[in-house]
Amino acid sequence: MEIILNTSQTTYDLNDVRSALRAALRRETVLAHSRRKAFERTCRDYEDQFSITTEQFLSDFEAGKLGDDLMYFDWYAAKRGFDLWDRRTKILDGVSM
Repeated sequence: MEIILNTSQTTYDLNDVRSALRAALRRETVLAHSRRKAFERTCRDYEDQFSITTEQFLSDFEAGKLGDDLMYFDWYAAKRGFDLWDRRTKILDGVSM
């Protein structure tokens, strides 16, 4: 995939534009990795507490086998957060300028 930057509407030097975009990508990549790690840590804490993997929890939870404890909803949200930030880190890690 190729992304094209249209700079015809700006008077900024192209090197300044590249530098600003590189810095923004670096910041977003660092942020994405940090959020991914936080959600991963939360899932691991739940795994330790309940002695099952997150994947097994997700299967049981979605099948309605676990009940409605609020902690389960927090674990579910942490797993979904991890999935989102895992995908985003992979995307950002693959971007080069």
